[in-house]
Amino acid sequence: MNPDKKKQLEEILQYHFRDESLLEQAVTHVSYANEEYKDLSRSNERLEFLGDAVLELVTSHFLYERMETPEGILSRTRAGLVCEESLAKTAVRYGLGQFLLLSHGMERTSGRTQPAILEDLVESLFGAVYLDGGLEEARKVITRMVLAEWREDMPFKDYKTVLQEILQGEQEQIPEYVLVSESGPPHKRVFTSEVRWNGKTYGIGTGSTKKEAEQQAARIALPKAREKECS
Repeated sequence: MNPDKKKQLEEILQYHFRDESLLEQAVTHVSYANEEYKDLSRSNERLEFLGDAVLELVTSHFLYERMETPEGILSRTRAGLVCEESLAKTAVRYGLGQFLLLSHGMERTSGRTQPAILEDLVESLFGAVYLDGGLEEARKVITRMVLAEWREDMPFKDYKTVLQEILQGEQEQIPEYVLVSESGPPHKRVFTSEVRWNGKTYGIGTGSTKKEAEQQAARIALPKAREKECS
């Protein structure tokens, strides 16, 4: 990463890195690490894994202090704040996609705008801040970039949780998600999942990740589940 880009990204994060290699790793997509370094360990995948956990902890603490509600509502609210859609919007709002290091193939296939890649980028940056400056510095960055606009009356979009609550009210049986197909090139996979309950398919969804496909299947299944609940 050139010095100007590094400075610009630090200004967006409002955090100055002591270990600049962490910042560069956070913006290095696996495709670039493979193409340029021939070393996948230099990608941001491990930082994304860590940043996901840090984000969940910070968000959980944030909501615990502000919402006197049951655990289920806290979980659903957190899920809405840290889901792919929310984090991708954060990346777009702050223009983070421009800092990604991508392979030539990913550049040609609009990798900078793919929600799953943007989600991983955001989580990787949070992981890098945590390793470089500790939990408190990560909390400041996450609170400002993700949590600052939170309101207690904001809707959540964790469709899987909502569907499970509706259907479990009928029987002691949870919905089952089945991956029915996987297509597309390695850098642009399309997953299709079904949600099944009591031997019947309630919804089919697609997405760029298995998690997104399951959420879409649950979203599509909700009207049918609600009809059953009211019948």
